[in-house]
This record gives sequence, C-alpha cells and structure tokens, in this order.
Amino acid sequence: MTSFFQIPTQQFSKACYTFSSMEAPAPPQLTTRRIFATWWPLAASWALMGIETPALSAIVARLANPEVHLAAYGGIVFPLALIIESPIIMLLAASTALSKDWASFAYVRRYMMTASAILTGLHILIVFTPLYYLIAEGLLGAPPEIIEPARLGLMIMIPWTWSIAYRRFHQGVLIRFGRSRTVTTGTFIRLAADILVLGTGYLIGSIPGIVVATSAVAAGVLSEAIYVGIVVRPVLRGPLRAAPTVKPALNRVSFAAFYVPLALTSLLMLVVNPLSSAAVSRMPQALESLAVWSVVTGLVFLLRTLSVAYNEVVVALLDEPGASVRLRQFAARLGLGTTAFQLLVAATPLSMFWFFTVSGLRIELADMARIGVWISLPLPFLVAWQSWFQGKLLHARRTRPITEAVAIYLVVDILLLIAGVVWQRPPGLYVGLAALMIAMAIQTAWLWWRSRAIPDSSTGPSVSPRSP
Repeated sequence: MTSFFQIPTQQFSKACYTFSSMEAPAPPQLTTRRIFATWWPLAASWALMGIETPALSAIVARLANPEVHLAAYGGIVFPLALIIESPIIMLLAASTALSKDWASFAYVRRYMMTASAILTGLHILIVFTPLYYLIAEGLLGAPPEIIEPARLGLMIMIPWTWSIAYRRFHQGVLIRFGRSRTVTTGTFIRLAADILVLGTGYLIGSIPGIVVATSAVAAGVLSEAIYVGIVVRPVLRGPLRAAPTVKPALNRVSFAAFYVPLALTSLLMLVVNPLSSAAVSRMPQALESLAVWSVVTGLVFLLRTLSVAYNEVVVALLDEPGASVRLRQFAARLGLGTTAFQLLVAATPLSMFWFFTVSGLRIELADMARIGVWISLPLPFLVAWQSWFQGKLLHARRTRPITEAVAIYLVVDILLLIAGVVWQRPPGLYVGLAALMIAMAIQTAWLWWRSRAIPDSSTGPSVSPRSP
C-alpha cells in the first residue's frame, strides 16, 4: 500500500514545486541599458554645470582687468564659498541613500534647513567683518589687487549655500524615486540664468568681471532651487508618502554615524581649494597661475562630470540583482571613455582653440593651460572608479572609509604643495595640478582597498509595511 501512494505523492510534490517556480520567477537582472537610463540625465546635469565655469571664465576674460577678476574668483571667492557650504554638499548622496520613507525624509530635511541657516550666517559674518581680511590676506596670502574684488564677489554669493543645500537635498529624493530626468531640466534652467546674466554683463561692458561672474552663479543656483522645489512636490505627496517604513528608523545616532563622516569628507576635500590657492600664491608666476587655475580646472571638471554623476547611480541601483558586475563594468568603460576624450583635447589643437579662442586667455596663458591639461590627464579615469567605490560604501552605509580616503588625499596634497613652495622652480599652476592628480590617485587606491570587504550582495535596511 505504501508503494502505491508513494509515486503519485512524489510526482504531485514535484508538480507543485514546478508550479510555484512558474508563479514566482527570478527577478530580472540589472541591464546596462537600465544603468545608462539612470546615469545619462545625471551626467547631462553635471555636464551642464561643468559648462558654467568655462562660460564664466570666457566672459570675464573679455571684460576689464581679466587676470585680476579671474584670480579673485578662482583664488578666493569660489574656494571660500565651497568651504562654507561643505557640511551640506553631500546632501545629494545622503538624500539618495536615506530618503526611502517619509520619516527619514523629514529627519534629513530638518538637518538641511538648520545647517543652511547656520552656514549662511557664517558666510555673512566673514564678508562683513575684519575676519575676511584675516582669511584672504593672512591665511591665503592672496595678491593685494584681488582682495577687494573678491570681497565684493563673496557678498553677492550669500544665497549660494542655502540654495545648494535645498536643491541637492530634493534632487536626492527625485533620483531615489526615478525622476532623474527632472534633475537635468533643473540644470538647464540654472545654465539659462547663468547665460542671461553673463550675456547682460558682457553687453553692458562696464560692470566689473567679479560682479558679473558671482551674480550669474547666484542667479543660477537660486533659479534651479526654485524649480526643484516645484517639481519635487508630486513625489513628496505620492511615492514618498506611500513608501514602506524603513526599519530601523533613522534617528540622531544613525544619521550622525552616516552623515558626519560625509560632512568631514566634503570639508577636508574642499579645504584643498584654498590651500592650493595659498600655496600657488607663494610660488612663481602667482597671478598668472591663479588666473589660469579656474580656467583649467573648469575644463577638467567638465570632462570628468560624466564620472562624478555615477556615484548616485551606484547608490540607487546596487540593490538590484546582478548589479555589482554590471555597475563595475560600466565604471570601467566610463573611465576609459572620458580619459580618451581628455587625451584628444590635450593632444590636438582643440586645447589651444578652447583656451585662446573660446576662453579668451592671452597666448602665453593659453599655453600654460594646455600643459595643465596634460598634467591632469588621469583625473577622469580616477573619478570614475572613485564613484564606483564610494557608491558601494555609501550603499552599505560605511562612510568612514570615505573620510579616511579624503584625509589621506589632503595630507599628500599638502606635502606636495609645501614641496612646491620650497622648491620655487615650476609655476604654481603645474605644482598644484600635479599635487591634485597624485593625491587623488592615492585616494582612489584607498577607496578600492576599503571597499573590498563589502560583499557584492550587500543590501540596504529591511522595510516593513507602513502602519495605518
């Protein structure tokens, strides 16, 4: 009797297993097409932002006293503005990683508003008190002719920090809920505001270059922040409100453990800018190097923006099946492609066309800039791999290694800059760019080493249905 029922029972069990497998097929693997669809709107947005500095430099170079105003912007205004905003600059990555439910969104938003108010107050304190001269003259050692123009530019840049914080925080929400294309539209609006102000200043012709430049930047970030605030509202009312509750809930301890290393990372990273300005100011051809610095770094930033955008793509997609292999392959192709493009610019007349014809530099300054592009050639490749390694660490909520990598970067960069000041042979531009490139290579190696411990199957926190 046992053998009579045994065979049908086994067949029935096998049939049930087959049926259940048909009912619940394996989830689809992440495809390169999906990665590209997520990446290209962000890359386009970063590339459009990368156009901002070259456009600004091209206009200022055609106004009165171009070297003074380019040096004021690149040597004081932009580095100090970045330092002031450093605690909020990582809000894009943080919001993309953490804004998975309404409670987490609200918690990060409170931080964004509080930090923005404090940092804007600090900005006002610096530009309207003698503290400015202590920083510009004492710490940076800037050439005397750029001190007052830079102070005026910093006054105009007061809305910068709050606008950047508001925009980056809400862009993270848009990326998290699949609205990355709206980020590109916002950047178009920012660039249009930039061009409108820059074009007006150029046509008038009598407005100081630093006023034209900083007014354009301030108008651009304000316009983009307003647009992002409008387009994010349907996401806040719909998908974010309906999202399942994250377990465990985000609180002060977990947020601090995640974000404080990121804030320190951005602070340390941005300290390099004023330190580079201070060092270059003490090397041969200081004024020329400071004037060319913003033009060269603007072009290099434009070429590496495609890789910078990849960080948020990794954070958003690494949860999906098969993501690790596909995302790593995409990073390799991205790094090689962007480096090849910079090599094309450096090795052909395109570099002189860009620096002399488009950017409006004198021929000797354009030649300095061309050499600077050669020195910084590996940067796009390094940035692509940094985005992959950092994305893995952010996804796993292991932010401390990112801070470690930046601290190493800062130490190496400072030591090389000090060596350049002591040596007093090459122009400051070449030393600054070489120090940047070497330090970033070591930083990338450290990120690779620390991210090796993260398994490819790393996933985010568990979720449970939202209670009524």
